[in-house]
Amino acid sequence: MGKLIYGSPGTDIDFDDRVLAHLRVVIVTKLRRGESFTMQYASGLDSGAGHGSLWMHPSIPLQFRFYGSKEPSLNRAWIEALMLGASTTVGLQLLPEPDPQH
Repeated sequence: MGKLIYGSPGTDIDFDDRVLAHLRVVIVTKLRRGESFTMQYASGLDSGAGHGSLWMHPSIPLQFRFYGSKEPSLNRAWIEALMLGASTTVGLQLLPEPDPQH
């Protein structure tokens, strides 16, 4: 289980390392281009099992903390689907991983 830590003081959001690796590619790509966007996320049971959103901006501190020792393999189709969502008014939100063959 990894963490996305955003802002100072940081908002910590837990993600599976595989999910976080894909989100990292999308977030870093968008921010490197100077593109701000909204990111939607689900809160855990300890936070009321609701949801929230973050305004992702290049000037706000960001960390990706992985707990596994190996870098997860990446699914290009999933990255492309997440990138498309991040470019809409809804923003980046976690989608189910598609079959990498399609």
